[in-house]
Amino acid sequence: MRLISLDVFRGLAIAGMILVNNPGSWAAVYPPLLHAEWHGFTPTDLVFPAFLFIVGTAMAFSLAKYTMGKKPKSDAYKQIIRRSLILFALGLLLNGSSIVMDWLLNDTPISELSNIRIMGVLQRISVAYFLAGLAILNLRKKWLLLLAAAILLLYWLAMIFIPVPGYGAGNLTPEANLAGYLDRVILGSNHLYKGGPFDPEGLFSSLPAVVTVLLGYFAGDWIRNQPIQSRTSMGLLLLGIGSLILGWLWGFVFPINKQLWTSSYVLFSAGWALLIFAACYELIEVRRIRRWGFPFQVMGLNAIFVFVVSGLVVRLLYKTKIGLGEDAPSMYTWIYETFFRPWAGDFNGSLLFAIASVLFWWSILYLLYRKGWFFKV
Repeated sequence: MRLISLDVFRGLAIAGMILVNNPGSWAAVYPPLLHAEWHGFTPTDLVFPAFLFIVGTAMAFSLAKYTMGKKPKSDAYKQIIRRSLILFALGLLLNGSSIVMDWLLNDTPISELSNIRIMGVLQRISVAYFLAGLAILNLRKKWLLLLAAAILLLYWLAMIFIPVPGYGAGNLTPEANLAGYLDRVILGSNHLYKGGPFDPEGLFSSLPAVVTVLLGYFAGDWIRNQPIQSRTSMGLLLLGIGSLILGWLWGFVFPINKQLWTSSYVLFSAGWALLIFAACYELIEVRRIRRWGFPFQVMGLNAIFVFVVSGLVVRLLYKTKIGLGEDAPSMYTWIYETFFRPWAGDFNGSLLFAIASVLFWWSILYLLYRKGWFFKV
């Protein structure tokens, strides 16, 4: 069974990811298209957890034949390990590509590869998918639920009560939080995001991200056993509202924070994901209103491909200079300054540049769709 609504939801997520990652200028971005600076939540903060939620929902269908004993679990382990390794390797490729491009185009020492960032978006997907997959294959549903609850509770308690040397306990600032401290100890500061004290896709904060995947799995497993009717959509809606409320309430004692992937953030973002999925399911599966979703379905069928390739292209545009000298603009900036900003202004031009990026990549994916080329890991 393949849910078109899930492909559409995935396409919405990847379109949102391209949109928020590619403004014409980071100095001119409307606030909803930026992540919350630290605590808080914006529409942009929903993009990544929505994608992880979708990963979990898809696992409910792809792993069903193994959890139900129709195929040996050894095949599933091979599939999970292979996909996890490929995703992690692709993430390292993206991180390393910036350094290699600087070496080739700007004469930066290739030795910078020794400081490559280890974690990232694809690496977090890899880790969360791997750990969630192992749990799904080895635990019954009630134990999966208990595991998810235990991870969220223990992460909260650890972040609040375990002291960080030099800062004490319960300090959730970028420099003093426990997740950042553990990342510095395990990975080394030179391997973190921008060489800073904290990595927003670090190791320790990937544990609650596993729960985001599991929540998607619970939703998918429930849908798999329900009739395609509006009452199923209503069930998703009610679950979403409940998750939103729990996350919001928890946020009073453990703030909603995307970069720390706090327990409250897991529930709050999953609530929004459930609401969007409920709308897609109702319109596409129940009422069979599908034409609106086709553009997003096209993007959803090649999501990882477009994320990797668009990331490489954007890095190349940033590293390629137009003209000589230290003040020479990058190709990326030149395109924005030449074709968008003069007639649309700073903020609107920056937004139109991002929209043009989405449309450009959609046209590429549409050609792949017409040819029947779907790249999967």
